[in-house]
Amino acid sequence: MIGELIAAISFLTRLPVGQGWTFTPKDVGRAMRWFPVVGVVLGAIYVVVARLLVPVFPSLVTAVILVCVDASITGGMHFDGLADTADGFGGGRTREDVLRIMRDHAIGAYGAIALIVAIALKIETTSALIDSGRGIFFLGLAPVLGRWSAVLLSATQSYARPPGEEGGKSVGAAARFVGRGELIVATVIAGSVAAVYVWRGAAAFVLVAAASAWWGWRCRRRIGGVTGDTLGAGVEISECLVLLCLTALR
Repeated sequence: MIGELIAAISFLTRLPVGQGWTFTPKDVGRAMRWFPVVGVVLGAIYVVVARLLVPVFPSLVTAVILVCVDASITGGMHFDGLADTADGFGGGRTREDVLRIMRDHAIGAYGAIALIVAIALKIETTSALIDSGRGIFFLGLAPVLGRWSAVLLSATQSYARPPGEEGGKSVGAAARFVGRGELIVATVIAGSVAAVYVWRGAAAFVLVAAASAWWGWRCRRRIGGVTGDTLGAGVEISECLVLLCLTALR
């Protein structure tokens, strides 16, 4: 368990954990059951940072800093997946076109627009939650359900690329090894955290589950399954939806 948790933290963040350890895609796949726990750690960091900054800065400035902290801790990996996916799905005509474009790390118009929209949504909703008083506490839920969505998609969708085509450090490569056991553990953890937020958490949980089901269907129809990029895009989509949901229900 400890090794899997370290693998999950090391894979999803730049926190100084697991230095000197080597993890295979299979190790990371088995560790995906603990992805929501990594979300708990990230959420706790964001809540603490927000509480430290709110007395000093306006809510909008605090929200911008929090988005920067998120990108710094995670290495922007999910933002990168969102941009690549938007470029591929927006510019590709065939399955092969989409997969080829997603492998190109240059950001096109679709990717840039997707990043702008996602970042703007995160900043505005985070600012609104901070202004609502106890809304700072709500900031801890989005990273948990966002990472649960990656486990849900990995366990329920096929992997779109041929074996060996995507690098071993990609979450896509690890997704091949995610099964029912990983999904059950991740769902129990994510559901337990959502329950802390009572009916708001339940609403966000159902929303992410529905959005993940739709996104999985969309990926399956377009490219035959998921990749590391589409899983990263799913995380960002889920986080934005959770923040929008909590803002509407604050």
